[in-house]
Amino acid sequence: MTLTELRYIVTLARERHFGRAAEKCHVSQPTLSVALKKVEQRHGVILFERSSADVRLTMIGEQIAIQAERVLEEAGRIREIVAQGKDPLSGPLRLGVIYTIAPYLLPRLIPSLHSRAPRMPLYLHENFTVNLTAQLRRGDLDVIVVALPFDEPGIVSRVVYEEPFYVVMPTGHPLAMESLIAPEHVAAENLLLLGIGNCFRDQVVQACPQLSAPGGTVGALEGSSLETVRYMVASGAGISIVPASAAASWPQQDPLLLFRHFTEPVPVRRVVIAWRATFPRPQAIDVLRAAILDAPPPGVLRA
Repeated sequence: MTLTELRYIVTLARERHFGRAAEKCHVSQPTLSVALKKVEQRHGVILFERSSADVRLTMIGEQIAIQAERVLEEAGRIREIVAQGKDPLSGPLRLGVIYTIAPYLLPRLIPSLHSRAPRMPLYLHENFTVNLTAQLRRGDLDVIVVALPFDEPGIVSRVVYEEPFYVVMPTGHPLAMESLIAPEHVAAENLLLLGIGNCFRDQVVQACPQLSAPGGTVGALEGSSLETVRYMVASGAGISIVPASAAASWPQQDPLLLFRHFTEPVPVRRVVIAWRATFPRPQAIDVLRAAILDAPPPGVLRA
């Protein structure tokens, strides 16, 4: 099988839809369908069960798709090694960032990185930590920015900054009378958090264990993003806990919002960059880390 055929197999296995798979492979749907049918006829096996509503891998198809991913990853490493031999800072760097970091890091990171490596554009992808980790392992991404805890075999990580948490509340809230907020006071309030599956929600609960204690409000109300939470708080729906980068990026003179620090020890999250130990462009990682250290999001503490 050719690398192109293997890419068709892997993409269709992921998408389970000929139209979406063809779009991802930048070919027409008939081209993809005919190519895969020829592969099946040539080798005398059926890789996919086809119906008008669904596409499913057969048992042998699952095994071949798994092996095809490995072959494509190794082929990608060959291309990376060749590029490194020419110039490790030339060519795109595929960067994944979690949702609660990207809007506040990227506006500062892009110009900082461009000044250091103008021939290394960033291909950016936002997602949850679990999805970014899988993409990093597959070789779809070169490096990711996530928050601790993060420990994956074969993946190297380095801290780039620490970020304290803030309490955000609507103007006129009773807690506005306090200059510092204790975590147990937050736990007794109508708390707005991000939805289940978002790692920042888990970090908040870990940093403020009172939230999950009996009588805590960890499951009270949920928002789909920090910006959504911000507007919910401004409307008077409750209070929330947000990272410093978000708090510092929002209008400080907003007549509907107030920000307060926590009492010591202040809850924080540690942000890291992570990459495969076998990634052949370590100079690119070094430049990325230097760019983040020199231009971190607002309100954070340098590593």
